Amino acid sequence: MKKVQSLWDRLWAGGLSNPITAIEQISYLLFMKRLENFHPQTPKEFKWSNYHKFRGEQLALHVKDQVFEYIKTDLSKKGEPFANSMEDASFRINNPSLLEDAVSIIDSIYLEIEKQEELDNQYFQDIQGDVYEHLLKQTSEAGKNGQFRTPRHIIQMMMELLNPDIDGKICDLACGSGGFLVGAYQYIITKYSEETLLDDNGLPKGTDGSKLTNSQKKLLTENLFYGFDIDQTMVRIGIMNLMMHGITKPKITHLDTLSSDYENHEGDRPSERYKYILANPPFTGKINSLTVSENLDRVYPPKKDKDGHREKQTVQSELLFLERIIYMLEENGKAAVIVPEGLLFNSGSAYRDIRKILMTDCELEGVISLPEGVFMPYTNVKTSILIFTKRKLRNDTPQAIDVWFYGMKSDGYSLDVNRRRLKNKPLPTLIAEWNKPIPKRSTNRELQHFTVPYSEIMANGYELNFNLYQDFVYEPQNYRAPQVILDQLSELENEILKGLENIKLR
Repeated sequence: MKKVQSLWDRLWAGGLSNPITAIEQISYLLFMKRLENFHPQTPKEFKWSNYHKFRGEQLALHVKDQVFEYIKTDLSKKGEPFANSMEDASFRINNPSLLEDAVSIIDSIYLEIEKQEELDNQYFQDIQGDVYEHLLKQTSEAGKNGQFRTPRHIIQMMMELLNPDIDGKICDLACGSGGFLVGAYQYIITKYSEETLLDDNGLPKGTDGSKLTNSQKKLLTENLFYGFDIDQTMVRIGIMNLMMHGITKPKITHLDTLSSDYENHEGDRPSERYKYILANPPFTGKINSLTVSENLDRVYPPKKDKDGHREKQTVQSELLFLERIIYMLEENGKAAVIVPEGLLFNSGSAYRDIRKILMTDCELEGVISLPEGVFMPYTNVKTSILIFTKRKLRNDTPQAIDVWFYGMKSDGYSLDVNRRRLKNKPLPTLIAEWNKPIPKRSTNRELQHFTVPYSEIMANGYELNFNLYQDFVYEPQNYRAPQVILDQLSELENEILKGLENIKLR
């Protein structure tokens, strides 16, 4: 990431001090670099290799007035998500020498990536995601409003737990740079590959998707992935990220999924239901209830004045996102969602209601407690992953299956700001336990994984905190006898005195 930092420093010095603007402009350059790979019809004059013919002002004019305009106007039809997202986009690297440096640094970044792929068998590089993460670490924007990038290995683990396929639409309702959608694409490619390799986290990685038929490949690259985000810049970044990974027609829409705009939008029919939803929606955010869709009325029933108008109240976004996810899922659709741990045990009525809905409208299958520090350096807020399947909206029948709890002590990385990779690989162990048939899952609460029946959870106010249900195991400590400790101290003291006498004699 030294070269990314170098590029960031040059952009900063050139006047692009806003980190999100810098990420956007770097994304355009990365997109241009990869353009001919995912869009073979790219005319020769717009290919990256052609840039080196130009210098100074000529290069700046060529990139801004020709290449960027080609990307905005010719890559997709008017009305498609990419065209819509690029309508008001602008290329802001106007300084010729700055652009020359940026092109040179992008070239060197890709050379390093190619070398790394050959050495470490690292596939599916999420370059934009890495750039996004690195730049956010350098700024005060990291973690703003509860938004930050989910680590790639956590996304991989969630894919293994959810097991998405090509049998239904896959969605992230707050997709940011598109990391979950890229992860789902990579997971399906792996599932349909003849050969797979194990990555550094012990998880499988396929490379070719050779078992996919032509019709399945078309579905995978054109009609499977949907995303929404409230930030237009992130919509552009997300779309470009997916396109660079081989998804030719990602359907990411600029939209607030908590508002009534979701139901009323006429674009890509966002009110459709989805087979799979993966998300790490913004949390710890308080919003005005007057902007929220009237369909989201269960966790926070609307208050009305004497004239029947909705009254303003402050509501928690993480609860509404969960309610929206349940609304968006088709029946028998599945979701894997990261939530702040407080949602699992807060005694407020809204929190209790959403937990009950997870076990009546849905079957809550798993609660995976992540170790504190997974999202460092953005935040040390403790989080959990919820895995659930939708049964029927506005249903009152309790689920029949027990809920599986797993307490992760480590995710394979140090739980500090550095997040160094450790020797242990805990993710395959978790996935193996999850994949056991439900009747064979352990009920022994002295372990890090066990099942709990609905009746017990209901009796506890629908609390889903792992620590509430795990049995504390006392491990007696063997201490040395006091006389032994005193004797050892005496010996040490004698050695110190002898050392001092030797020093004096010198």
